[in-house]
Amino acid sequence: MDRSLLNTHAKLVARDIHCLTQSHTEPNSFSLIGGSASVSRVETVGTIVSRDLTPKFLKFDVDDGTGCVTCILWLNQLSSSYFSRWDPATILLLARAARKQAANIRIGAVARVRGRVGSYRGVMQITATVVVVERDPNAEILHWLECLRLGPSYRIQS
Repeated sequence: MDRSLLNTHAKLVARDIHCLTQSHTEPNSFSLIGGSASVSRVETVGTIVSRDLTPKFLKFDVDDGTGCVTCILWLNQLSSSYFSRWDPATILLLARAARKQAANIRIGAVARVRGRVGSYRGVMQITATVVVVERDPNAEILHWLECLRLGPSYRIQS
């Protein structure tokens, strides 16, 4: 398998994200059916259609016209044991950035989401690292066009 996409954000629509299958050899990588490239990080653009804020995370759904994908933005950097060995200044910056992103996520806004793709309870989701509310009214259609252009590089040609 081509490993070139493991450290990049593959541009995918929700339909393709839900079609990803987990690698048998690498637990944190996925591929499209018939795909030749492993994917661990994705980027998608769509309208935020739900928002559920808790003290630990913000869970929201992004609808891009091909389907909805659930996204999780973790907000517990200051209390999580995962970050306990990190530099305190870095943790504080991450926590502030996550809180600022969460405040901008509103139902009806068009957002670009980048993060690690994974399966939770059998459903694909994105653990978001960057969420940007798009101001360009063409952002979603431009993302679709990029997905069409890049799509063949994620699949085996027949």
